[in-house]
Amino acid sequence: MPRRARPTVVHTIALRELEVARVVDVTPGLRRVTLTGDQLGSFTGSDGTTFPEFASEGFDDSVRLIFPYPGESEPVVPVHKDGKFRWPADPPALWRVYTVRRYDAQARELDIDFVRHGVGVATTWAYRANPGDRLHVGGPSVSTKRPEGYDRYLVVGDDTAIPAIDRLLGELPDDARAEVYIEVAEESHRIDFPERPGVRVTWIVRNGLAAGSEPLLLRAVREAGRREGSMFAWLAGEQSAVRDLRRYLVEERGVDKSDIDFTGYWRRAEVVALDEDPAMPDPERNDEAFGKFHEMSELLPPLAIRAAANLGIADCISRGVRTVPALALHIGANERSLAKFLRYLQAIELLEREGDEYKLSETGEFLTDESVLDHLVPGGVEFRMSQAFHGLEAAVRHDRPVLESVTGQDWDALRGDAAFEHKRLENKSRFAQVLADPLAKSPALAGVRKVVVHAAGAVVHADYLTAVHPEATVTIVALPTAADWFRGDIPLSIADAARRDRMRIVEQSVFEKTEPADAVLIIDALGQHRDAEAKLVLRQAAASLSPGGRVLLVEDTFDPGELDEHDAELDILRLTLHGSGYRTEAELEAVIAGAGLKVIATSLVGWGNTVRVLAP
Repeated sequence: MPRRARPTVVHTIALRELEVARVVDVTPGLRRVTLTGDQLGSFTGSDGTTFPEFASEGFDDSVRLIFPYPGESEPVVPVHKDGKFRWPADPPALWRVYTVRRYDAQARELDIDFVRHGVGVATTWAYRANPGDRLHVGGPSVSTKRPEGYDRYLVVGDDTAIPAIDRLLGELPDDARAEVYIEVAEESHRIDFPERPGVRVTWIVRNGLAAGSEPLLLRAVREAGRREGSMFAWLAGEQSAVRDLRRYLVEERGVDKSDIDFTGYWRRAEVVALDEDPAMPDPERNDEAFGKFHEMSELLPPLAIRAAANLGIADCISRGVRTVPALALHIGANERSLAKFLRYLQAIELLEREGDEYKLSETGEFLTDESVLDHLVPGGVEFRMSQAFHGLEAAVRHDRPVLESVTGQDWDALRGDAAFEHKRLENKSRFAQVLADPLAKSPALAGVRKVVVHAAGAVVHADYLTAVHPEATVTIVALPTAADWFRGDIPLSIADAARRDRMRIVEQSVFEKTEPADAVLIIDALGQHRDAEAKLVLRQAAASLSPGGRVLLVEDTFDPGELDEHDAELDILRLTLHGSGYRTEAELEAVIAGAGLKVIATSLVGWGNTVRVLAP
C-alpha cells in the first residue's frame, strides 16, 4: 500500500465574504448554517487578483471561519498582497477551523455544521446566526481525497467529527466495508445514516459525562477487536482521545502509521467567559495553549520542558502512570528529585495534581505531540539542527556556520548520518504535495520530456510529474544517504509500476553537472549554501540543459518589510547551520545574476510559491 494513500489536490487560497442563507437544527446538538454568495464562484479581489470558484473534493476538507472580536462588528481579516495573504499580528484574526459538510456549486451553497457545546466563539456565533449575517471563509487550502485499495475502513470520532463522517459515508462505494464509532452527548444527538450492507455504525452516548473526560471510543474500538485484511483508519475528535486511539492501533494492533489519518479537532480546556456575555470567551483572559507553550522562553522553562520530554514523563502520564513512585520506577529516576521536578512542572502549568496523581494540563498535552517532540528530544531532526543556535554569538562575530564547533559535526556530516537524513527527508516529503501538485501542472513545465530534480521531497515531485506528464522521465539527484532513502520510498509511495520505471536516482552532489535535461528543478536548496556556492549550483544546472531547456527555481524569500518571528528565526538557523541565511528577493536576484543567469519568467503556484524560470 503506498505511503501516501490519499491523493492530495492543492487549491488556491481565497478569502470569501459570504452571508447566511438559512439555519437548521439537524439535532438538538448540531446546527447547520448554510452560507451563500457570489464569491463562492470565481471573483476578483480588491487587488485585482482573480480567485477560482470554491472547491471541496475531500470528505474532511476544512475552512477557516473568521469572526469579529466580542463587541466589534467587523472581523480582523488578512490582506492579499503579492500572491499571498498577510495575516495581521496585532490584533490577530479571530478564526476557527470547521469541516465543509456540503458544497453545491449550482446553488452556490456551502453548509457548515456546528456542535453545540460550552463557551466558544464559533458555537455562539452559529446559535445566534440569522439569514443575512455575514461571515468570512478562507480555504480549503487542500483537498485530500478518499483512500482506495483497502479491504475496509475504521472511522472513529466524536460529535465534532459527524460532518466529515456523514460526508465520507455518502461517498463510499456500494461494496465498501466500514466500522464506524461515533461518540455523542445524548441519544437525541444521533443522526440517521442510510443503511449500507457493509457499514456498521456504533453510537456511544456520554449520558452526562463531560466531552473528552472518558476514553469511551477507545474502549469501544478495543472491545471490537481485530479484523482480517488491510485497513485504513480515520480518527478525529478531542486531541488526547485521538492520540490514545492512534497509539492503540499502532502499538497493539500493528497498524502502519501511514494507514492512519488523525486530527485533534479540539482540546479540553477551561474557558473564561465575558462578564457581560457568558456565552462568549473573554479574549484577554483566555490564553491560547500553544501560545502559552511558545512563550516559556526563560532559561529554566525550556530546559525543564526538554528534560520532561527526554524523561518521557508526559508519555507515561498519558498512559496512566501518574504517581511519583510509579513514574520514578518507569523512567528510572530518584523519587525525591523527581517529586521536586514534578512540582516545578505543575508550577509552570504543564501538569496538574489531583491527590497523589499528576495529569497533563492543556498545555502539557503538547509534550505527547510527535511534531513538538521532534524539537525537544536529542534524536529529533529539528532538535539536532537547532543545536547550532548554541553557537549564535560566534556566528554573528565571524559570519560562519557554527554547528561543528557545538556538536563536532558540520552540516554535511550531519546529512551523512542515515538516522537524521532519512527522518529529515520523511518530514519534508510529508508536506511536499502541497507544492508538487500545482507545480507539475504549471505552464513552466509544459512539454517536458526529461526532468532533473534537486529537492528534499524529490519522490513526491517525481510522483506528480510522471502523473501529469505521461511521456516524462525524472532523474532524482541526491547524495548517497539521501539516495538510499529515496530508493526505499519510491515503491512505498508510488503504486503505479509503469510510472516508477520512468524514475531513476543518480548519486551526485548539487554542484555537479547532470545528464542533459529539458528542465532542472531546484526546490528550496539554495538556502543551504552561501552565495558563492549557490551561484555554482545554478551554473551547473544551466550547463546541464538540453537546447531550449530551462532551470526552474523555487526558493522562498524573506520580506523584512513584513517582519515575522518565524521568518527571522529561519534566517538565524541558516546562518548558524550553513553560514548563509534566508535571502531577501534582492539577495536571491543577485545570486542569480552572479551565476550569469537571468529570470525570463515568474509565476505563482500553490500557496504563493514563486517559480522563477532562468536562462543564460
